[in-house]
Amino acid sequence: MFLPDLFSELQFKAVRAGGKGGQHVNKVSSRVDLSFAVAESVLLSDEQKNILLEKLANRVNKDGVLKLTEQSDRSQHENKERVIKKFYALLRKALTPVKKRKKSKVPKSVKEKRFQKKKVRSEKKKLRSEKFV
Repeated sequence: MFLPDLFSELQFKAVRAGGKGGQHVNKVSSRVDLSFAVAESVLLSDEQKNILLEKLANRVNKDGVLKLTEQSDRSQHENKERVIKKFYALLRKALTPVKKRKKSKVPKSVKEKRFQKKKVRSEKKKLRSEKFV
């Protein structure tokens, strides 16, 4: 599967992260928001765009923009690297085709074994009914 380098089409925004951190959190913009306009991408084919819009429908907003955020690290640079990795992993997973399942045949030996068991069981039941008649 061919995945072009979409870095030029990504938009980043640094925002103040929420959660623990005290004073540091209030003065540093460490959370990174990544936006990618799927429908307006020049590097993706129409087929790839449709697949992404379909498979990532719950992550894409009504304008066709995929948004991801990362705020796990105190460093804006670390968070940017992580969100980029997350983005490419998400695209790779969405664009890999699902293999169709091949039906497997039941082996002849297994069928024979089942029929043998049925015969044995049948014989047992016949013998029981003959006992009481």
